Amino acid sequence: MPTRRKFLASSTSLALLAVGSPLEAASLPPLPAKKPLVISTWDTGLAANLGAWKVLSKGGRALDAVEAGVMVTEDSQNCCVGLGGNPDREGIVTLDACIMDDQFNCGSVAALERIKHPISVARRIMERTPHVMLVGEGAQQFAVAQGFPLESPKLSPDAEKAYREWLKTSEYKPVVNIENTGNKKAVGPVGGANNHDTIAMLAQDAQGNLSGSCTTSGMGFKMRGRLGDSPLIGSGLFVDNAVGAAAATGQGEDVIRIAGSHTVVELMRQGLSPKAACKAAVERIAKVKGAKARDIQVCFIAVNTQGQHGAYALQKGFSYAVCDQTNQQQLIQSEYLLS
Repeated sequence: MPTRRKFLASSTSLALLAVGSPLEAASLPPLPAKKPLVISTWDTGLAANLGAWKVLSKGGRALDAVEAGVMVTEDSQNCCVGLGGNPDREGIVTLDACIMDDQFNCGSVAALERIKHPISVARRIMERTPHVMLVGEGAQQFAVAQGFPLESPKLSPDAEKAYREWLKTSEYKPVVNIENTGNKKAVGPVGGANNHDTIAMLAQDAQGNLSGSCTTSGMGFKMRGRLGDSPLIGSGLFVDNAVGAAAATGQGEDVIRIAGSHTVVELMRQGLSPKAACKAAVERIAKVKGAKARDIQVCFIAVNTQGQHGAYALQKGFSYAVCDQTNQQQLIQSEYLLS
């Protein structure tokens, strides 16, 4: 008959086996920290990282850096971010954004019209209201009351051309990796046009604190009122200063299905490295989607408290930008699941 001591010993062994690789990963020696650090999605992240680095290199807060960084992209003429982005199927550009700091403070804005910097509105929501998210007309009213000017509702020339071309068929079919700037010249119906998506950014400052941001004009020619993962804390972005931070890009509906960024952070909490955590989340989405996984792209980026960073994508073509004291500008091609 087994003794209590033998039973407890065998139970502990089984528990360790059940957890497996996270514990193994946790026991590995940490890599040297490279604080401060900023990473962001896609090749547009190179310019955005420079905006963030101006803050980080002077000892500034990660929160200020992730706001300043993605504002660079919001300012640019871009298919996927800011007022120059492609409109919804009614011909109206709507913007989504969220931001989160090292103390679980967060703010979000969705379906915002005619405001140039939704990321800054999201921060004002975080800091000046008791709420986390404002949407639509109420979000715009708040922005104007906070001093943000109303911009012209007129589409940018590129967006106007793409919208008119799309109206010929009104077909909606997302395109993978359309965020890459190499696709900027492609206009026309969805299926061959710039369609989405996002710039997401994570930063760790010299004090070791983490913050993140995410901003987008959403999928081009989406249904009126559609929201993806980008403004949703826990899906498009999540930060836990005791563990790490993660953000997503790609087809937002499928990131939402698994609360993607929160899932990545929780996997890091179990001991997985940033890349391994991103990979595990991508594998979960692939399992959910089955054969339809080949029709979409989903990617995650992550940073842990040690300053290690990583990414993983469902399909080939995703890259993320890194800026730190050793490699002040670097574009890394992500590993991917589907070949």
